[in-house]
Amino acid sequence: MTITLQAIKAEHNKVAEMIAAFEKQATSEYRVAGGTIQLNPGERYAGLILGKDGEPDHHVILLPGDEAELNWDDAKKWAKDQGGELPSRREQSLLYANLKEEFQGTWYWSSEAHERESGWAWYQVFNGGYQDITRQGPELRARAVRRLILL
Repeated sequence: MTITLQAIKAEHNKVAEMIAAFEKQATSEYRVAGGTIQLNPGERYAGLILGKDGEPDHHVILLPGDEAELNWDDAKKWAKDQGGELPSRREQSLLYANLKEEFQGTWYWSSEAHERESGWAWYQVFNGGYQDITRQGPELRARAVRRLILL
């Protein structure tokens, strides 16, 4: 295929139309006790994480999009580029309970390295609901979350 200026401009116009359509999407609000959480287009409210004392700690917001075939380090970088982080193991349990349909039935990286095994990290299986560890090198899927910290 020969690349021409006309072909580049046509692709540029398609991308511009996609950007305009995305920007027209309305933000939504999710009401929680004591306030309202502003959700950006494509974001989903996952729920509340309790702190160690049982008190509310933070809300978890699932960001749009996911990525396949990333090792653990690349998955963390990808999540940061999306404006979030990989979810913790507790957050993944919440995501499985409340937003399982937003995930493919496969393995997704968590943000947590294994406590004793150097070079290993935790993942969540979204077709079975369990968590396990694997070396940080295999290529799994990734999703990003943002947190709304309660003060």
